[in-house]
Amino acid sequence: MTEPRDEMDRLRAALKGAAPQADAARRAEILARAMENFDALAQDQAGRLRPEKDRPQWGGLFSGVKDMLSRLTSRAALAATTSVAVLALGVTLVTLPQQPRPGAVALPEAVPVPEAAAPMAAQSEISNADAMALPAPISPAPKMANGGGAAPSMHRMARPAAGAAAQMSDVAALPPAGSDRFAEFESAGVKVTAEEPVSTFSVDVDTASWSWIRRSLRGGQMPDPAAVRVEEMVNYFPYDYAAPAAEAPEPFSLTIARFASPWAEGKDLVRIGLQGKLPPLAERPALNLVFLVDTSGSMEGEDRLGLLKTSLSLLLGQLRPEDQVAIVAYAGSAGEVLPPTSAAERGKILDALGALQAGGSTAGGEGLELAYRLAGQMAGDGRTGRVLLATDGDFNVGISDPEALKTYISAKRDSGIALSVLGFGRGNFDDALMQALAQNGNGQAAYIDSAEEARKVLADQAAGALFTIAGDVKIQVEWNPAQVAEYRLIGYETRALARVDFADDKVDAGDIGAGHQVTALYEITPVGSAARLSEPLRYGRETLGGAAEEAGWLKLRYKAPGETVSRLIERAVPMLSAEPDPDARFAAAVAGFGQLLSGSRFLGAWGYQDAVALAEGAKGEDRFGYRAAAVELMRLAEALGKK
Repeated sequence: MTEPRDEMDRLRAALKGAAPQADAARRAEILARAMENFDALAQDQAGRLRPEKDRPQWGGLFSGVKDMLSRLTSRAALAATTSVAVLALGVTLVTLPQQPRPGAVALPEAVPVPEAAAPMAAQSEISNADAMALPAPISPAPKMANGGGAAPSMHRMARPAAGAAAQMSDVAALPPAGSDRFAEFESAGVKVTAEEPVSTFSVDVDTASWSWIRRSLRGGQMPDPAAVRVEEMVNYFPYDYAAPAAEAPEPFSLTIARFASPWAEGKDLVRIGLQGKLPPLAERPALNLVFLVDTSGSMEGEDRLGLLKTSLSLLLGQLRPEDQVAIVAYAGSAGEVLPPTSAAERGKILDALGALQAGGSTAGGEGLELAYRLAGQMAGDGRTGRVLLATDGDFNVGISDPEALKTYISAKRDSGIALSVLGFGRGNFDDALMQALAQNGNGQAAYIDSAEEARKVLADQAAGALFTIAGDVKIQVEWNPAQVAEYRLIGYETRALARVDFADDKVDAGDIGAGHQVTALYEITPVGSAARLSEPLRYGRETLGGAAEEAGWLKLRYKAPGETVSRLIERAVPMLSAEPDPDARFAAAVAGFGQLLSGSRFLGAWGYQDAVALAEGAKGEDRFGYRAAAVELMRLAEALGKK
């Protein structure tokens, strides 16, 4: 008999004989049990990497096989998949006993598929059925060579319901680290008060950094330090700030607290908190909203275009009949998918969203022009306009020059049309450009890694994302050199302003939306503290400070909607420290966590376990479980840091 010439011939020869017929029900039972034991083994070996509830954990043999198959050609893949199937079935039938052997992991008979989660807040009007009303997505075309994105993933899933999609990003394997782009910046250093007593910055209510860090850690990767913006991490969480009085002339309340630093003995933290008013629904202006949807090839995948559709469907539940929605898609060329339509026609809008498919290169500039043109056509008295850009940040056709894009968006902002940005996906994500677009467009930048995050940003906090109550909000603190030897603003590096920018109403700054909160933390070193880093000057100004009862003087400027002249608020920074409340302790824990991730040199021996202990003791009511989830991320970061 002639020896088979290659692996395919050997495989054919092996399969020609009449194979014994196994009982179908018994075979299915054995295979299911084998899969469960592999899952249990992977989880047992994970050590301290505690799995999320309802999140399947794939490891060991199967992740290796999946990685191997993703690199094979079609002929080799056929041979490999057939061989693996026969090998796995044979090994299972021979070695797996009918009853669990002593010491085997006990498993349920079947792993339940998580049902759609209930709405997280009462104000979320859209149901899970509405979110699922989108037609099944059409198989997208492969990413074109000039699209700049990763090839379509082999790991495909059916489009989940709003709740089930929350775990989706945790299942999909992350692209290699370093393939995404972030703005480079230097961490804020310590300032000597006698030499530089004034600190100025623009407020920031973006939260993209926290959700990006979360997806990185849950994907088994430490985040790029450039992706860590401590102020966005701190501002991700709600705090119990006092709401402004209804009759108060200012659109927000201002609170200042001072307490001992948890990571540096002899230093204090000063927390500045703003709480925006939340006007009744009837008092909010009618909204002209243009969805600008990236349908380029790089958006292929359920964690990109699929999640984008679910996210925008959640936002529809927050709109009123007098609000208008239009949809523009951009890829090889931009096009109007849906003309201006009343938000009451939800079915029509959902149909338009569901018909979107990915394919082509990215004409971001052309899409922006069409979206702004539609928003301009929808304008009217008493209405507010906003373009909501949903993309992976891959702009490579059209107005691709970042400076030209920022100039263009700034001009549109001045005409009364704001721009907000929602980021999706990984692998070619341009966070730096998205941050610049949102900041120049007077909008918010958020990163959506799950349907749960979409609900938080676009349902629970929709009013803040869509309606501005104060524009160009700037904060300036003058520290008293007689009381404060040094200070350090924690975060806000990308929002720093020059001292003279504070009083210049032509300088753009951050906006505060309805119900939004802003939190900022300073670390200060009192005069005479042994924790001081700088040597005092012989002829310094430390004896020339202001009132003895003031550590500093805080000034805040903002513009009311439609106004061009700013208004001023002033407060004294207290001298004495007080016992911090749970909100202050938790904010400090998150700030410390962010500094650990970015490699800050100011924490000394304070580490992840200290952050966990501080946050664990400050979770409070934690209505939506955000703080408990943060503690788990801190533990996960500690474990990954030891690898």
